[in-house]
Amino acid sequence: MTASAPTLVTGAAGFIGFAVARRLLELGRPVVGVDNFAPYYDRALKEARLRVLEAQPLFRFERLDLADSDAGNRLFGTHRPALVIHLAAEPGVRYSLENPRAYIDANLVAFANLLESCRHGAVKHLTYASSSSVYGLNRKMPFSVHDNVDHPVSLYAATKKANELMAHSYSHLFGLPATGLRFFTVYGPWGRPDMAVYAFTHAIARGRPIQVYNHGRTLRDFTYIDDVVEGVIRVLDHPAAPNPVWSGDSPDPATSPAPYRVYNIGNRTPVEVNTVIALIEHELGRKAEKVMRDAEPGDMAATSADVEDLARDIGFSPATPLAEGIRRFVAWYRDYHRG
Repeated sequence: MTASAPTLVTGAAGFIGFAVARRLLELGRPVVGVDNFAPYYDRALKEARLRVLEAQPLFRFERLDLADSDAGNRLFGTHRPALVIHLAAEPGVRYSLENPRAYIDANLVAFANLLESCRHGAVKHLTYASSSSVYGLNRKMPFSVHDNVDHPVSLYAATKKANELMAHSYSHLFGLPATGLRFFTVYGPWGRPDMAVYAFTHAIARGRPIQVYNHGRTLRDFTYIDDVVEGVIRVLDHPAAPNPVWSGDSPDPATSPAPYRVYNIGNRTPVEVNTVIALIEHELGRKAEKVMRDAEPGDMAATSADVEDLARDIGFSPATPLAEGIRRFVAWYRDYHRG
């Protein structure tokens, strides 16, 4: 690997992909970004993120769909990335109930194509996004990467679990170092408009009612974007290695005799959605009009991250307080929307 070899960031116009790519560029590291601009949410926000990245001389961008294997092969042949951060995906639990085919194409077919490209491109480390959703029906808190996660409650979660299994097979068969990161409810500036913090802020700021599922009692481990970015880049520079004491008699889901790892990236402090709404109300200086709803199919009642492995192996764990993260987000929101 040469010093000039770029890092490929997929989903570069998306929330986390944009933030990761921007941080790499700030560190002076060349980045090739990829995005297909899927119409899951406002295209204008994706274009605005991309403009920020394209202002950097070390950034190159390819608009393509990784579900097209030929396009992926051309991408790797042209840019020859040494490291890959795969953050492109069809996101969201509720939308997977309406359009399952989109998740098969974006989260399974595209990931299989990416694995093949990494294998033949001699990539040094693949770091990819998984999700706290894989914990599904698990009830032992906090969620540990060493626990079984075979009972997802949405197709979205099932595709993320499948990504982990697919990555392990390539690590085992071809020695591809691969690390999966289970993100826990990421929020912050430039975030996704469909996620709770952004959606609530947007509605409250405009005097519109908000839909509050499970009557606001759902617990989430809200994790600030800067903490996620720090975790991703530290993991990227710490390639997965075989676990020398792994045993098939008592298999550890988080490690392997192959160069394969899974980590949680979460804030370790789950809070009720009602608390988040109250913090947003405080920052906006206005009250929300709440429409209380029952929980929807596929929703998890609570998430909480055990990040002991992350802290031990890379020396970092998320710690941005929720109140501070909400303050930063609302400040960005007002600037972006000029409101």
